[in-house]
Amino acid sequence: MTWAPVDTKATNMPGMPAMAQVVEKYINAQGGLNGRKLKVLTCNEHDDAVAVTDCAQQAADAGAVAVVGSYSESGSAFTSALEAGGIPYIGGYGITEDEFQSLMSYPVNGGLPALLAGNGRQLAGLCKKVTLVRPDSTTGDQFPIFLDTGLRVGGLTPARDIPTPDDSSDYTSVAAQTVAKNNKHSSCVSAVLGDHTSTFFDALRRTGSSQPKVQLSSVIGSVQQSVIDSTGGPESPLEHAYITSWYPPASDPKWDEMKAAITKYAFGDDRIDVADPGVQTTWIAYDVFAKVVRAMNPRTKVTAEVMQRAMDRTTHLSTGGLTPDLGWTDADVKSVPEHARMVNTEVTYQRIDKGRLVSAKPGFIDLTATLRASTDQ
Repeated sequence: MTWAPVDTKATNMPGMPAMAQVVEKYINAQGGLNGRKLKVLTCNEHDDAVAVTDCAQQAADAGAVAVVGSYSESGSAFTSALEAGGIPYIGGYGITEDEFQSLMSYPVNGGLPALLAGNGRQLAGLCKKVTLVRPDSTTGDQFPIFLDTGLRVGGLTPARDIPTPDDSSDYTSVAAQTVAKNNKHSSCVSAVLGDHTSTFFDALRRTGSSQPKVQLSSVIGSVQQSVIDSTGGPESPLEHAYITSWYPPASDPKWDEMKAAITKYAFGDDRIDVADPGVQTTWIAYDVFAKVVRAMNPRTKVTAEVMQRAMDRTTHLSTGGLTPDLGWTDADVKSVPEHARMVNTEVTYQRIDKGRLVSAKPGFIDLTATLRASTDQ
């Protein structure tokens, strides 16, 4: 099963279940997984703890062997439900702390902790002070911890923290609050508001028209190529903004197989954006799932329990350079405090140049030491 929020007032990820359906067609057209046919179930978790618990129950009732490439901010609800059903959670988006604690979870990226710590490290070399605009929520309350860790490791003081609703249609007052103290050219603003980040940046552009220009920044997911295109491309207020991501830019040839699958099985499906990190995470998660199943004896009956045991033994699994090699054995975990399941602490630095997301620094940046310092404040 793959679940994600669709048609909610907060952040939506319709591309993730849509990508899962593409993968189903793509894998089955290749003969399945060692002759086994892949059946993908999808569920709208409605940005709601009760709904995602219902999704988990549907997965259990259907005999699902894993939940793959999914998104939910109700971490404690869905991890509890999956633990009760014995169903592994492979390649979650990484937005909740629970995804990095549950023994049923097998993350493929460093989640929001890595993005925010990486964003802090990235900005520490560019700014003298930073303001963070983030959701006023339990999940959002974690954001300053990791951003400030990156800033501190880079030699800067903690960011000014401005919590705000992530489902607002008007951020004028928040934007005014942001620029009120940002009166130097070395000021930076990092906004991480999911789907509503561009709404905030537009308000900031209008509010700050008479103020010295500030350096804009965010993380992938809150800003992606489709957002840049819809806000003017090269003329976008996001031009020259710095973005921290988990993966290489969508222009990298390493994404060619994913793009070919989308072109063949979902051409014209506007839910799927090849630059959407949710779509990318779902693709990587199913790649992991498929490789682990293909490594099994073809006569093995795949169940959730069998899948969990196989994942627990997996190490040095290649994703073709889209991430570092992955594994979930004791030797693979990174010993990040309160994130015992984190196995990938690397990010990429990007910036917006002429309306396109491009690499700001080649390769992956390892944040293991930075994230281990997150509880030393």
